[in-house]
Amino acid sequence: MSTFDTDKTGAFVRSPCGDCHGTGELRIESENINENFEVQKQTLITSCLRCGGSGYIAPNDESTIVGTL
Repeated sequence: MSTFDTDKTGAFVRSPCGDCHGTGELRIESENINENFEVQKQTLITSCLRCGGSGYIAPNDESTIVGTL
């Protein structure tokens, strides 16, 4: 048995993206008023820019580190 434990290398450690909460999609709610003064609600769905649509970010991603210089 070797002393090198691949389960603890950090290669498979992933954190859910804080912007999309792990879905990989951003949902933006929108309300528009048409010519008859009726409110129309829309939901715009786009891929998350922070995680690239994967839903996860790397633990050493600089955009996730808070309070460091």
